[in-house]
Amino acid sequence: MKRSIENVKELSLSGERRTFARSRAFGENASWITCPKTPKGAAVVFYKKIFFANKVNKALLSVSSVGVYEVYLNGEKIDDHFMKPGYTSYKNRLQYQTFSVAEKLCGEVEISVEVAPGWAVGRAMYPTCVWGDNLFSDHTAAIAEIVGEYEDGTTFAFSTDESWNARSSETLFSDLYDGETVDFTAPAVEYGSAVKTRFNSALVKQKSDGVVENERLKPASVFLTPKGEKVIDFGQNMTGVVEFVVEGKRGDRISFSCAEVLDKDGNFYTANYRTAKSKVTYVLDGQKRILKSKFTFQGFRYICLDECPEGFFEEAENNVRAIVLHTKLKRTGRFVCGNPKVNQLYHNIIWGQKSNYLDIPTDCPQRDERLGWTGDAQVFCRAAAYNYDVRKFFRKWLEDVRLEQTEKGEVLSVVPHLINREFYSVRTSAGWGDCITIIPSELYEVYGDKRFLSDNFEAMRRWVEYIRGAGDNEYLWLGGYHYGDWLAMDEGMEDSYVGATSNDLIATAFYAHSVELLINAGKTLGKDMSEYERLLKNIKKEFRAYFMPNGEFLDDYPLTERVQKGKKPSDTVRNGLTQTALTLILKFGLCEEEDKAELVKKLDELIEKNGGRMSTGFLGTPYLLQALTENGYVKRAYDVFFREDNPSWLYSVDHGATTIWEHWNSIKEDGSFWSTDMNSFNHYAYGAVGAWIYETVAGIKTAKGSAGFEKITLAPVPDRRLGFVKCSVKTVRGRIVSEWSYEGEGVRFSFTVPKGVEADICLPDGFKQRVKEGKFEYFIKQVKI
Repeated sequence: MKRSIENVKELSLSGERRTFARSRAFGENASWITCPKTPKGAAVVFYKKIFFANKVNKALLSVSSVGVYEVYLNGEKIDDHFMKPGYTSYKNRLQYQTFSVAEKLCGEVEISVEVAPGWAVGRAMYPTCVWGDNLFSDHTAAIAEIVGEYEDGTTFAFSTDESWNARSSETLFSDLYDGETVDFTAPAVEYGSAVKTRFNSALVKQKSDGVVENERLKPASVFLTPKGEKVIDFGQNMTGVVEFVVEGKRGDRISFSCAEVLDKDGNFYTANYRTAKSKVTYVLDGQKRILKSKFTFQGFRYICLDECPEGFFEEAENNVRAIVLHTKLKRTGRFVCGNPKVNQLYHNIIWGQKSNYLDIPTDCPQRDERLGWTGDAQVFCRAAAYNYDVRKFFRKWLEDVRLEQTEKGEVLSVVPHLINREFYSVRTSAGWGDCITIIPSELYEVYGDKRFLSDNFEAMRRWVEYIRGAGDNEYLWLGGYHYGDWLAMDEGMEDSYVGATSNDLIATAFYAHSVELLINAGKTLGKDMSEYERLLKNIKKEFRAYFMPNGEFLDDYPLTERVQKGKKPSDTVRNGLTQTALTLILKFGLCEEEDKAELVKKLDELIEKNGGRMSTGFLGTPYLLQALTENGYVKRAYDVFFREDNPSWLYSVDHGATTIWEHWNSIKEDGSFWSTDMNSFNHYAYGAVGAWIYETVAGIKTAKGSAGFEKITLAPVPDRRLGFVKCSVKTVRGRIVSEWSYEGEGVRFSFTVPKGVEADICLPDGFKQRVKEGKFEYFIKQVKI
């Protein structure tokens, strides 16, 4: 029987491809709908049957949800993306996706939108910092609209309203941290007609390229632990889901838990997941099925089969795969050298980025966190932009940073912001909030797109003005409640989170850096920045007077930290003479030019005193090797880089890491763990050294005063411990290649410069040449660095 067609609207056609232009924006014709009753944590299916009497010529389906969704036509998933509509500042905006579906609309078609709690309705953050569940809403919801044209030219439009129905899903439970439970034997329950609901957040088209499947990993090994646990090792720490091909008896169960590492006895270890259960369970119905999570993801290298049908574990190498999930990104950077351990480190940097670029730049993918920490994002941004094309990825996230900037100009530590503001009432931290000045500046330098500066300039200025008014002295940032040089190892206490460097010194250093980046952005955009140039001059003057009186550093600066009620100060060791302090002073130009030589010498002495090792944390580490290299201590930079004892980059490599660790010694020499509380084995912050690898080891860098690789320097610094280097970066202007290798006592260099690029080639023996498009080769005798 021919069904009536409701909500028919006249549609206009425009554009070369004659795509539809709605008479109104998506969401104005459609209503948000929710389920009259949904069991806590369960997914729900919103559906409607529509009859298409004639051949459909063109049709677009747009969908969004509160929660995460999958959309189906006649039970068939219509796209290959995961975790839609993505993670944004939900109080401000929700993304929607649009699909071309004309070929699927014939006769009676059931459109169904399955929605699970996801980021918006599920829990987020660890218990001491969380509001609980329902961080944006206390219920899931969906909104959808199909608009199209029949072959005869008549148009149609169908939108979500009370004529849609709701029913139960086979997904009985879904949570980002705790996993999923899917029961294929559970009877479908009809909940009745959908109910209209309301959300004031703006609906916006998808901003990035979405989360997709990438590599598929076979088990590297399948084994029983000493405790008898059935473990599958995929050989790589990663973010994604596990896929099973299985045909069990009705009522059989497959259940597994996730882990990043094994303990020192070789048993399954999950304590570092904190409260995240990360457990997935399927109840089988006797049919052969391909199973994988739909509404959550896990961070893992190992899984433990807690339950499975008889014989399944023994065949796991054939019927189990790990599917890597991350935002769809184009690879741009490549690096390989003659040192296997450095190659593994580079591999770990790449996989740390893939694991933590799942719609937002997260800190980690496994425990009860997985949040958009702004500090982690900014320290790794430059390395990230060499590895992959991250323009759309960061454009989306920076929009949310701006949307969540407070009226005072504060940039919060987590974006999208979910942490309880009462608990974290003053947790606006230097080095974290500075993401709004640092990331746009880095992206402009790599891609040459002024929109990164123009879009964010006002937010950059407001952040600087917030700091300017944060204390009694507009030229110093004293007080606050900062994270400091997070997880540095120079405070001398095993369980310390905040390093020994004075938080006031760090905060004022980043204040100066942000002002300088604001000035540079303003000048690039043609603005008068004289006021901020005066401000920067005074900040540097006051910095030297307060933190370097008479050229000396204090062992203990005054306590200015605004301590939260019931909390102890975190800035308990307030030293000025630390590796991080000297690194920031040198890198951010906070000393007089004539004092640089003495300060870098002090930095070198501190490293030597620490056994030739660094002791820096999240804020000092990204700049340490750069500060040494730029001030003539290249050999020391390489010596630190090649260290293998704790703390060092290669320590984790020697201990089997396949991604970057959160803490330098997450696993101690005796096989025990540094902590269960703050011990992710997939944290990309220390992978910031990737930028130094590209810019110093391979020598590829945008020339000073230029942007987007229009003018470049090719100035590699060889080290015999690397043997050879092959590196390339696909820039917006073409592919740049830098290669070098030792030949006897000499070094051979090979460079490729793309069309339209001017390059200054600088070799270690002092040779310099300015070139344009082409391939260039040189040979020099070995020069000591």
